[in-house]
Amino acid sequence: MTSLGRRSAALGGLLGALALWESFAYQLPEVAHRWDVALVTVVLLPATFACAWLALPLGRLRLALPLALALGALAVLLHLVGAAGPFNVIKLLALILAGLWFLRLFETLSWVVLVAAIIPLVDILSVYRGPTKVVIEEKPGLFDQISIAFALPGEHSSANLGPPDVFFFALFLAAADRFGLRVGATWVGMTAMLSLALASIYAFDLDGLPALPAICIGFLVPNADLLARQARDWHASRNTT
Repeated sequence: MTSLGRRSAALGGLLGALALWESFAYQLPEVAHRWDVALVTVVLLPATFACAWLALPLGRLRLALPLALALGALAVLLHLVGAAGPFNVIKLLALILAGLWFLRLFETLSWVVLVAAIIPLVDILSVYRGPTKVVIEEKPGLFDQISIAFALPGEHSSANLGPPDVFFFALFLAAADRFGLRVGATWVGMTAMLSLALASIYAFDLDGLPALPAICIGFLVPNADLLARQARDWHASRNTT
């Protein structure tokens, strides 16, 4: 089996496991709140974003965007028939593939860094003053439909991440892969910062936190020296022309 075949098989198995969890977690015994937090931050969130790691080669395929759109349509159908588990993971995969494909629009690493510097501010404004705040407060059902859920044992409620969080996680991970950055450290950094953000919500009893700042920090910090070196090389090359 080729490397792509092995990664695809592992991705399919992981998505299947996540779908089963989402479908049947509510039937398990309920646990203390602190164990819910530990489960999401230590197990479910890393497992969910391991899908982005495994899907990296799929983003290089010509059919990445059509596949993402087809999966989005399938997710809508699954939602209509009430298949919550498959709906959640198909939606997840569609967002991952969209983020991986979108990197093709970036010609240089500097564009990615610029986005990583800007979108935290946009996300903060959206969460506290903009459309995200409106959706969460006035249309919580809509947020549940479009977000990625982390089901909690013994409960019908869940922890949730918005679609942009998954999209940009995949985009930055693909950027690390394409531009010769530290892919493993980038994945660990973004996952760890997201877990810290989610844990902070529960620890300080917050209604929510912008997740994109955590993702951007997780991308920029592990690669700071490489980004600085590439910036110096770029300036040097300009000065010699």
